[in-house]
Amino acid sequence: MLKGISPVLSPELLKILSEMGHGDEIVIADGNFPAASIAQRLVRADGISAPVMLEAILSVLPLDQYDAHHFVLMEVCEGDPVVPHIWDQYREILSRYEPKSKIDTMERFAYYERAKQAYAVVATGELAQYANIILKKGCVL
Repeated sequence: MLKGISPVLSPELLKILSEMGHGDEIVIADGNFPAASIAQRLVRADGISAPVMLEAILSVLPLDQYDAHHFVLMEVCEGDPVVPHIWDQYREILSRYEPKSKIDTMERFAYYERAKQAYAVVATGELAQYANIILKKGCVL
């Protein structure tokens, strides 16, 4: 345990976040996301919700201030009646850590292709649908 660091951030995840450079991306994946088949580096965080993981990561990871597409969610598929209420929690968390940031969305299959290029994927136990997040790391100012 470290003082001031969320216990949600495992030693493995802290190492990955530290290794990431400006422009590298990390995916916070919900329980339905094909994390194992997509990830270059997979971190298991079963039992941890996506909002809790998002808050923990944003407490130590700055977002890329030079790219407006640094916080990306998967769009709801056409015809799917799901309303991702979890996005409201994401907006609230994002506004506390990165108040100038906006949320971007991306079509499902394009999202998977982008996620394949991510530095790492954190597989959470999140049950909500469309709860996946891509974060692009910025510079520590």
